[in-house]
Amino acid sequence: MSSSYGENIRLTIFGQSHSPAIGVTIEGIPAGESIDRESLQQFLNRRAPGQNAWSTARKEADRPLFVSGLKENVTCGTPLTALIENKDTRSKDYENLRHLPRPGHADYTAAVKYGGHQDYAGGGHFSGRLTAPLCIAGGICKQLLEREGITVISRIAQIGRICDWGPLNASTAEKDFPVVDDEKGVQMRESIAAARAEGDSLGGIVECAVLGLPAGLGDPMFDGMENRIARIVFGIPAVKGLEFGAGFTLATLRGSEANDGFAVENGTVVTTTNRCGGILGGITDGMPLRFRVAFKPTPSISKEQRSVDLDTMEEMLLQIEGRHDPCIVPRAVPVVEAAAAIAVYDALLQRRKEVR
Repeated sequence: MSSSYGENIRLTIFGQSHSPAIGVTIEGIPAGESIDRESLQQFLNRRAPGQNAWSTARKEADRPLFVSGLKENVTCGTPLTALIENKDTRSKDYENLRHLPRPGHADYTAAVKYGGHQDYAGGGHFSGRLTAPLCIAGGICKQLLEREGITVISRIAQIGRICDWGPLNASTAEKDFPVVDDEKGVQMRESIAAARAEGDSLGGIVECAVLGLPAGLGDPMFDGMENRIARIVFGIPAVKGLEFGAGFTLATLRGSEANDGFAVENGTVVTTTNRCGGILGGITDGMPLRFRVAFKPTPSISKEQRSVDLDTMEEMLLQIEGRHDPCIVPRAVPVVEAAAAIAVYDALLQRRKEVR
């Protein structure tokens, strides 16, 4: 199923942007694991809309209602299901999108796929709204990983042409704008404001690191850690690129420049550099797992764009109304963390089965 992910834990995301609720069902979490609800809510708040000038004006509390799987905030072994109500919807803003697809959005392909029966309000099941239940699952997995000494952190590395490429060694979760270099963050916010004032939008890059990973997670070929992460990361709307370690830069280097030398540190094998991003042959090597995710600009902009009336097959100009993020990258930072945490925790459970 396209809305499900995982082998050892299995999550299924359901709902649409303007349906009464959205949610997630997670199977496979071991019984007896305590869930810190307050910490989970803080994580969800990092993604929630309507909190600042660089996000959509839509306001949603994003408070999960757990309807199964928890007993006094402890997992009981049965499937865990959580709902989030959609309360601040304006479906009328999307009425013309039933037959006038937004350039850069899934409106057209959804109409083809589902014969015009798709839910077009707010983008339906293709909306970034569906990353809220993904963050429920990812926030829980982050807590479980932290008990194993594994930490998932991320930051904004680029918005538009403004880059913040300083080393990512600590969490940016406590910052209102999650960058390493705060001066770069100011420039990024100014760029977002300028694009919004012109009725336009910006894309960018989120960098993520998983620290404290043991060597040996993942498999060769189709179940490598890159594969596992790529599959769930590309489930995040607007993702168009993914690279691990030095990524595409490796294509410009010689082997003598690209290879990470091995050394021994405190009795453990380490690498002297980490251009591979902590993965060799699809398997973690014990170094920090690092990757970057490219997000395209938000398709919903107020500038006029060319479209086609799907009812009459006539070319038309479309001007989009409603509430939309001028740049989704700041809110995508915890979403990328959530995706990484789910993929890593699933691989960790697999490894435990193998070494029993």
